[in-house]
Amino acid sequence: MRPVVGADGTPDPAPLFTLHRAPPRKSRMPLRSLARHALLALAALTAACAGLDQRGDTSGPVAAAPTLAVGARWTYRAREGFRMPIVWEETREVTGIGADGIAVRVTQKGPSLDAERHELWAAPGLVKVGALMDMETRRFATPLLRYRFPLAPGATWNQWVDNFNESVQRSGRINRYVHVGGWEKVSTPAGEFDAIRMRVLMRLDDEAFWRYPTTCNYVVWYAPAVGAPVREEKDAEYREKGDEMDGQGAIRVQHTLLELTSYSPK
Repeated sequence: MRPVVGADGTPDPAPLFTLHRAPPRKSRMPLRSLARHALLALAALTAACAGLDQRGDTSGPVAAAPTLAVGARWTYRAREGFRMPIVWEETREVTGIGADGIAVRVTQKGPSLDAERHELWAAPGLVKVGALMDMETRRFATPLLRYRFPLAPGATWNQWVDNFNESVQRSGRINRYVHVGGWEKVSTPAGEFDAIRMRVLMRLDDEAFWRYPTTCNYVVWYAPAVGAPVREEKDAEYREKGDEMDGQGAIRVQHTLLELTSYSPK
């Protein structure tokens, strides 16, 4: 994986979007050993994800950036949770295009959910203001590279981004790594699409004295025919700190599925 070069010309550190497993209670490792094990686990996960995402047609074409118009709209059927999931309808609509960029309104409506937020894109795939995980609003110091167009099978990118999370009024730095896989036929309520598969791994900036940062493992299927994802699978978790939690499993905080139900180019 190639290092990312920051604004000052120096390379950013290696991605840290995975957490090390806490050592067993009877075998405490020194911090240096923990860091070494974390890096080894990170390399293994990255390689495993790259292998998993070779499925589909990896010799297919590249996906060009979409041409967006005011009024373009995508609606998704969404489900979050396990035994008693929360369900809602999510709509993403282009509300304006100007010198500042592309304005997008995102609404979520369901039996127990009614929310709205606004994103600003410098260009398709480049997010100046938007969300990473849920409905939070983040302002990125440099645009977040959500999609690096043209999307080509086998492409990867790794980005460290400073941001301000308006939901919690806090600045931080996130790490986002993307591996583009192959082309697949994806069936959704809106129909069947040729979509290119992407694995997205993120390490958020929500570490606290009692817990490690949230790590996200997403799979996104992007379809050029609609200029947007047609399916998204999202899982996220974190681990708690402290001797009393050594050896305990991860705490899952997200298990979400979104499927396209309808779309309109304008």
